[in-house]
Amino acid sequence: MEFQPLDRMHQETLAPYFAAQRLHLADFSLGYQFMWYDALKPEYAVVAGCLVLREYFSGNCYYHFPLSLRGDPAEEDAALSEIEAFCRNAGVRLHFTNIPRDRLTFVLARYGEANVSNSRRWRDYLYTADDFRNYPGKKYAGQRNHAAKFRRLYPDYTFTPLAAETGEDVDVFLREYAAGQCAKGTLLARREMQEVYEILPRLGALELFGGALRAEGRVVGLSVGERCGDMVVVHIEKALRDYEGAYPVLAQEFARMFAGDARYMNRMDDAGDMGLRKSKLQYHPLEVVDKFTVIPKRAIDRVSALPEVRTPRLVLRPVADADAAAYARLASDPVRNRYWGYDWRADLPAGAQTPGDVWFLAGAREDFRHRREMPLGIYAEGRLIGEAVLHNFGYRAEAEIGVRLFADCEGQGYAREAVEALTGYAFARLDLERVEAKCYRENARSRAMLSAAGMRPCGEDGTFYYFVRTPAM
Repeated sequence: MEFQPLDRMHQETLAPYFAAQRLHLADFSLGYQFMWYDALKPEYAVVAGCLVLREYFSGNCYYHFPLSLRGDPAEEDAALSEIEAFCRNAGVRLHFTNIPRDRLTFVLARYGEANVSNSRRWRDYLYTADDFRNYPGKKYAGQRNHAAKFRRLYPDYTFTPLAAETGEDVDVFLREYAAGQCAKGTLLARREMQEVYEILPRLGALELFGGALRAEGRVVGLSVGERCGDMVVVHIEKALRDYEGAYPVLAQEFARMFAGDARYMNRMDDAGDMGLRKSKLQYHPLEVVDKFTVIPKRAIDRVSALPEVRTPRLVLRPVADADAAAYARLASDPVRNRYWGYDWRADLPAGAQTPGDVWFLAGAREDFRHRREMPLGIYAEGRLIGEAVLHNFGYRAEAEIGVRLFADCEGQGYAREAVEALTGYAFARLDLERVEAKCYRENARSRAMLSAAGMRPCGEDGTFYYFVRTPAM
């Protein structure tokens, strides 16, 4: 799976995915991706018939729920598997964002355990389009009254589609509106206004539509939106507060002109602005649409301390400080590490030539502290004879196992015994469903050991033989 920046050239080619979406999330729209490109740095890949977006926020990478062009759950499932494998192979944590409520049970059942959040400030406000066309019933009496007052005060008002080239009167309106917004002093307000200036010339290219509300010969309101499935997403809605009733008239005229046969209108989130929240609630949303963030937990994330695992001849436990020198010899021995698949020199501090003994042990402990792997020393009669590691933990209850021994300890069945013991621990205590291993094709001894330890061959390529074991094997 290859990701590339969702820059403004690619945004237009991905329009069919957004136009077909039925998730009722404003984030899955061209206008949203355009306006928040600089803030979120979105990237995309197309896999298994799905558009997969990812964005960067507060130092983390978040993957959006896969957007199937056909709304096919099987395609979504396949795309999720691709995302999981991608993150596992890259050694990065998997964070999901924009999980719709009707997909949440499926996602949580998939992972079993996860951290879940649903921030109120980012939930979208979804309304029925007919309510905005007509403002029906008692609950919309306030909007009807304000709209009637505007129409009474400004009988010459007009609402017209925005042309490809916005006129000077639109620019004058935006400058006046921006002066009030920037007075709030928030970065979000300033950033949003900058995106408004940039998106208006691109409405045609992005297949967006918009209209200007005019009164007394000037623009007093502006609204821009986009059709996504059975809803219209309102990306921009701005009016001058001095013109009482401008907002309800702007919203109504926009719905009458552009909503067509759409059933819903999505008017975005409130970003935690309490004034905006009050205003959006006064229009009586059909739903405040949930957007769940889900961070799946791996088996290693539940481990608070490295275990001790015993066999008739061995003890697998954390390497002691007193064995730092021995561990350094094992970890730095080029012959021992020929098939380990890791070059410790890559992690040396800049300018360092030879690390001290403690450096190797400190690195192993750091790996566990960050829950990258579970390194255990293999002890026989109190002597450190090697290392067994569970690493490369995945998100579907799987992990990879590896073993290395000192040269004088090979050929005595210790590696097989350690693999059997650690695999048993992984199934019984970590609730893993799958333990994997691999060895270089030329490493005949390792291949024989893995088979003897109960690992089943499951594939090969030009470099490795692959093995797997499950609790049923």
